[in-house]
Amino acid sequence: MDTNLIYLVQTDTTVGFSSANDEKLSTVKRRPTSQKILQTLDSFATLKKNTRIPKEHRKRVRNTKKTTFIYPNLDSFRVVDRNDNFHSFIKKFKAQYSTSANHTKKSFEKDFALANCDVIVSTKDGFSEKISSSIYLLKKRKLKRIR
Repeated sequence: MDTNLIYLVQTDTTVGFSSANDEKLSTVKRRPTSQKILQTLDSFATLKKNTRIPKEHRKRVRNTKKTTFIYPNLDSFRVVDRNDNFHSFIKKFKAQYSTSANHTKKSFEKDFALANCDVIVSTKDGFSEKISSSIYLLKKRKLKRIR
């Protein structure tokens, strides 16, 4: 599987684009390249390689599902649950940048999604827009809800 392609896939939260190239995703979504994009990861071992979890929040990060955390280094990660269908896709890459398959701040449009992806990864269930993940900003001691 080519890491620079944009995949249209049903993620653990909603229909989304997934790619190893965050600049390509920003261009497709028409958002500034300076705006960071979250990474979906296959395991906590991969998370540990990418960032340090503040000791105060380690248990919270391990026990929450479908939640994105912005870490003190300002990188954002979400670990996909092993029981989720999306895990079989993400484990092939270990880590992928992920964003919803729509224009910035707008709802899902199938035509836009199909026109802007390189590869369509579909399941028997098809694509469905679900609730997006919760986002929390982690500081050394504090926790702030973003979405």
